[in-house]
Amino acid sequence: MLAARKKEFANELDRTDIRKAGMAGKDLLSVHDLSVDEVYAIFEVAKTLKKKQQRGEEHHWLKGKTLGMIFQKSSTRTRVSFEVGMWQLGGTALFLNANDLQIGRGEPVKDTARVLARYLDGIMIRTYSHPDVMDLAQYADIPVVNGLTDLLHPCQALTDLFTALEHKGTLKGLKMAYLGDGNNMANALLHACAKVGMNIAVAAPIGYEPHPVVVAEAQHAALVHGSAVEIVNDPRAAAAGADILYTDVWTSMGQETEQAIRYKAFQGFQINREIMALARPDAIVMHCLPAHRGEEITEEVLEGPQSVVFDEAENRLHVQKAILALLMGDQ
Repeated sequence: MLAARKKEFANELDRTDIRKAGMAGKDLLSVHDLSVDEVYAIFEVAKTLKKKQQRGEEHHWLKGKTLGMIFQKSSTRTRVSFEVGMWQLGGTALFLNANDLQIGRGEPVKDTARVLARYLDGIMIRTYSHPDVMDLAQYADIPVVNGLTDLLHPCQALTDLFTALEHKGTLKGLKMAYLGDGNNMANALLHACAKVGMNIAVAAPIGYEPHPVVVAEAQHAALVHGSAVEIVNDPRAAAAGADILYTDVWTSMGQETEQAIRYKAFQGFQINREIMALARPDAIVMHCLPAHRGEEITEEVLEGPQSVVFDEAENRLHVQKAILALLMGDQ
């Protein structure tokens, strides 16, 4: 009995820290919307939850809570990590294929949002349209988490920074070089790096640069937090002196008809042995997965000693659990 009460007391201390973060009931649509303190609160909770999971300690911080997961884009890591994470937190996750919902037959997002808010404690959505996610958050009076849109991938970007922090011990002053398509991943990393004072250089072919509004937001944040944001068309210039090399697929979901054009445009933007030689000797390599070996990254680098790609993939679980605990936990 005494051991059980000590365990309950320790768990309550952890949850007190959650309450102090003051994020309960909020949405997570973009890293740009978070304060620096909120970013690090996510990291601290993720660190705690990762340790608990590794030790086999129960952490049912969301017992009795239900997360609805709306998928208009298929996924491996997003679905499994959120579903398993919610179960480990003591709650329930519902997989909601958009084609099986009335939203897939023309029901307005605002109607779906208000109905789901009567049933659920939180919503995660992975979809194409960023405005749809914003509408969902506006009309649902429960937390909404952006699991990915064509504009942003905030949960992955937060995971990437958490992984970098584990391997490097700090974030401020590091340089990340992102090579490839200026897509949702590049956009989210621009927001995330600038927020924590990391330097970031994005190298993309002409016509494939990141979204200009996101670039402007990141540059403003970088001024505030003492870092630099560069958008270049030369991958070698971006990789020079980098602490982190990052890439993503050249053709994302929904762009399959552009594959041949993109393959030609992105020649020279591969992370390979030559690009690695331009970075710092202790640089780490990241990729959000899935990876197309031989296109944006070589097998040698992806499976090499400087790759932290699978640490990064695992950390999706821990970081997203932290996000859910902070947003959906009791105030």
